[in-house]
Amino acid sequence: EVRLVESGGGLVQPGGSLTLSCATSGFFFNHYAINWLRQAPGKELEWVSAINSEGRSQYYADAVKGRFTVSRVNTKNTAYLQLNNLKTEDTGMYYCAKGPASYYNAGDSYSKFDRGQGTQVTVSS
Repeated sequence: EVRLVESGGGLVQPGGSLTLSCATSGFFFNHYAINWLRQAPGKELEWVSAINSEGRSQYYADAVKGRFTVSRVNTKNTAYLQLNNLKTEDTGMYYCAKGPASYYNAGDSYSKFDRGQGTQVTVSS
């Protein structure tokens, strides 16, 4: 059974930082790209970032480029998303999701990816 468990969310002030973790099991972690998605209250699911299976290529949505950093440790079957210089508009539920292949493809339907239950990030003063 594919399982992804996110953690590390919380309440942070604007300008603050958080590190999200995604612990996985039930599949060959080092064979698949990992994506990060988020959903703000009342809004659609949004793709945020992705990292290929080897960790050599990272991809970001324009809204987070330069502030977020995606990484992974294949020996731990875990991916991470470092969130810096957080803004109120970054508030939402963050999910990690297993991609269908080892590489990221912008044309994939990320809403259909296996994903975890999410971790809440709230940015507020």
